[in-house]
Amino acid sequence: MVVDLAESRAKIDEIDKEIVRLFQRRIEVATDVAAYKRSTGKKVLDAKREEEKIKTLRTLADGEFNKSGIEDLFRQIMSISRKYQYQVLGPVVNDIPFREVDSLEVDEDTRIVCFGEHGAFTEQAMEEVFGKKITSFHKQTFREVMEAVAEGEAKYGVLPIENTSTGGITDIYDLLVDYDVTIVAEHVVKVEQDLLGLPGTSLSDIRMVYSHPQGLMQCARFLEEHPEIMTKSFSSTSGAAKKVAADKDKSQAAIASKRAAEAFGLEVLKESLNYESSNYTRFIIITNQKIFLSDANKLSLCFEIKHQAGALYNMLSDFYYNDLNLTKIESRPIENRNWEYRFFVDVEGNINSPGVGNALASVKEFANKLSVLGNVAKR
Repeated sequence: MVVDLAESRAKIDEIDKEIVRLFQRRIEVATDVAAYKRSTGKKVLDAKREEEKIKTLRTLADGEFNKSGIEDLFRQIMSISRKYQYQVLGPVVNDIPFREVDSLEVDEDTRIVCFGEHGAFTEQAMEEVFGKKITSFHKQTFREVMEAVAEGEAKYGVLPIENTSTGGITDIYDLLVDYDVTIVAEHVVKVEQDLLGLPGTSLSDIRMVYSHPQGLMQCARFLEEHPEIMTKSFSSTSGAAKKVAADKDKSQAAIASKRAAEAFGLEVLKESLNYESSNYTRFIIITNQKIFLSDANKLSLCFEIKHQAGALYNMLSDFYYNDLNLTKIESRPIENRNWEYRFFVDVEGNINSPGVGNALASVKEFANKLSVLGNVAKR
């Protein structure tokens, strides 16, 4: 017998109405639960109670498919209920030890460290943010910049973290976990990678090109068109330019900026090698102080989650239910823990806003580990 589709849909509509009514009734009861927890100081998340409840609910369903479906359904209902309870409890008083400041304190004696040699894009970003009346110095590795800031050798540090063509710089994310530094600001620079060589050199002379791996990736199409040219990674694009100038070998060239060409007396052999014309790099400003600017509008977080189904969804939904826009997510493997990952996320918001406080309180309860890397302002 053929079942009438319209009749089946009508039945489903009636069932769905009842589900909605019961869901709303359950949320109303959650208000009383939140009030009790507020009066007794109990945490919103009671993991043991939830697991016992799921186990009981599974026994009420017939067949493994329905049991699994019931578990998925009620895990979502419980997650939504927790988020609602956080809202009912009101704004959470943040215990994040950050101090609000109106501006980055800088004068001629302020020591600022940036990655790379003179002429680096990082140096350009530093000068555009802080000006030239500062005491700046350079380090040749990302780790050295982190160490200089963490140990107080410099008040601020400038590092690249993401490029529009080649994505995030994973080494930076890993180092942000290793060092106790705070991201206070970010700055975007339009990047044009040029081919630099000794004066009087022509493109046909070049047999080896040096650059940072990001520079080589951004110019991959040009390099593919010249199979006669070998490539070698270098610590920075500006460092590669310095090497070419020092070696005085016309068969060598560097992929770097015009600033680097001017700094080391090189000639631009070919302009704009990057295959995307709208090529931008985002730089971060770090400090060892726990501060954030009053106009900060992006929160950078790092967290580890339980190795179980739905864990990441539950974490990210905390931002959704607090009307926070997730703008970026990166995952990095956790050292010595196979197939487990650490997540880096950026969400729009200021530490002082109630939505951020509620989201962080929820995430903190559910995460194995949570770190606030900074509340970031655009500069």
